[in-house]
Amino acid sequence: MKKAGFIVLTLMIIAALAATAPAARTGKEVYEALCQACHATGVAGAPMFGDKKWLSLEKKEGIKELTMDAIKGKKAMPPKGGCGDCTEAEIKAAVQYMIDSAKKK
Repeated sequence: MKKAGFIVLTLMIIAALAATAPAARTGKEVYEALCQACHATGVAGAPMFGDKKWLSLEKKEGIKELTMDAIKGKKAMPPKGGCGDCTEAEIKAAVQYMIDSAKKK
């Protein structure tokens, strides 16, 4: 009986944590909150939003490598683009959002 109670308590804790966890930000939300500070103007050589350069970077490196570059930081870009509380999934979504911006032009 103790084991069943432990399992129920564990499931209740997991459910409570899931209910209070903030929803993941979209790529657009992360971009607008942080990334655009550099990627909208090309500061320090940052690929600009909408620039076709994103397509060549995606072809050359792939989304996985571009995401890792953003997570680790590259050249003048700090790790996670300065977004200390961003998840890896949110960073990936922001990178994908910037790649997609080049496909729309």
